Amino acid sequence: QVQLVQSGGGLVQAGGSLRLSCAASGRTFSAYYMGWFRQAPGKERVFVAGAKRTGGITDYADSVKGRFTISRDNAKNTVYLQMNSLKPEDTAVYYCAARIATYSDYGPEYPYWGQGTQVTVSS
Repeated sequence: QVQLVQSGGGLVQAGGSLRLSCAASGRTFSAYYMGWFRQAPGKERVFVAGAKRTGGITDYADSVKGRFTISRDNAKNTVYLQMNSLKPEDTAVYYCAARIATYSDYGPEYPYWGQGTQVTVSS
C-alpha cells in the first residue's frame, strides 16, 4: 500500500516555472514506477512523465519533452516534476501516481494516486 501526498503548483505566467512534489508513505518506494498525469477541464487524464524505480530512466509525453523534468529521490520517498517554459495549454490538475515496477502511460494501470494539484498558466 502506498499513500501519495502532493505539494506545489499554483498560478504562473507563461514562460515561468513550477515544481511539483509527491511524497510517498509506505515501504519499498523504490519498487514503484512513478508517473505524473494531468487533466485539463473537459479532457481526459493523460500521461505527462514517469520515472523508473532506479537507473534514472524517464519517460515523457511529446508535449512536455525538453520542458519538464521528472526526478525521484528514493531516500526521501519523493518524486518531483520540474516544469519550465510553461504554456497556457499546460493548465490542468496534475496527479502523481504509482504502480509496481514498469512503465505505463495508461492511467487505469496505476492503483495509487495523489490528491491532485492545480497548475494554472496565464498568457
